[in-house]
Amino acid sequence: MTWLFSLIAAIVMATNKHGDWKEFNNYEEYKYLVAIDFMAFLYSWIQLARFSSRRDFVAKQFAGMFDFVGDQVVAYLLMSVMSAAIPMTNRMREGADNMFTDASVASISMTFFAFASSAVSALISGYKFSRQNINIQG
Repeated sequence: MTWLFSLIAAIVMATNKHGDWKEFNNYEEYKYLVAIDFMAFLYSWIQLARFSSRRDFVAKQFAGMFDFVGDQVVAYLLMSVMSAAIPMTNRMREGADNMFTDASVASISMTFFAFASSAVSALISGYKFSRQNINIQG
């Protein structure tokens, strides 16, 4: 789900160009959102490829740690980008509520859903990682 939501969020924001001040690339917060959503998309795409091919490029003893750390980093970055973009969007919506701000809100919402699915994935990978360490040590 992170793959889908982050892709939608990046596309919606990257196409959010309505002329004059209503261009996403005029705002650092929105450029950051596109970059992090694209990075989350790439990470989740790599994870999907790993799991669907059943071939792992990470050694078995490090796979659990790779998944856990990757999921944690992606979830943190998604939360970080939302905390940067939401205040900017709220300030803009106080002055003008238009297609630009609506698209920004839609992109931020998809980023939230990407974060939520990444957080669930981090919980699952954390559980698997802890079970793996118990089995190795025990």
